[in-house]
Amino acid sequence: VQLQASGGGLVQAGDSLRLSCAASGRTFSNYATGWFRQAPGKEREFVAAISRYGRNTAYADSVKGRFTCYRDNAKNTVYLQMNSLKPGDTARYYCAARSGVATYVAPEYVSEYDAWGQGTQVTVSS
Repeated sequence: VQLQASGGGLVQAGDSLRLSCAASGRTFSNYATGWFRQAPGKEREFVAAISRYGRNTAYADSVKGRFTCYRDNAKNTVYLQMNSLKPGDTARYYCAARSGVATYVAPEYVSEYDAWGQGTQVTVSS
């Protein structure tokens, strides 16, 4: 599967953004998907994940209550709604996909994913 992330930008603290990740090449419902982010000089870290049909989600503690991950398999797209953005959310955001998992699984580790998009930059100014 090929993944294309979009929706990043420069915003102020407290603003909202919605990231999208469009998939192509395979049946999207066969894939659990996740969002990760990486700031300069830091390791890539987990943000959110969603199971194949969207029934289960997982979030990093740092974004719980502010970010929501959801998907539309008919549109082959997964979204990350980000509210109440903080300067600490500044990073390049990557979407990822993992095949061959049970329908309830929402993987949280980089090593669990086998397909990655190119990322989209999110910058939050104070």
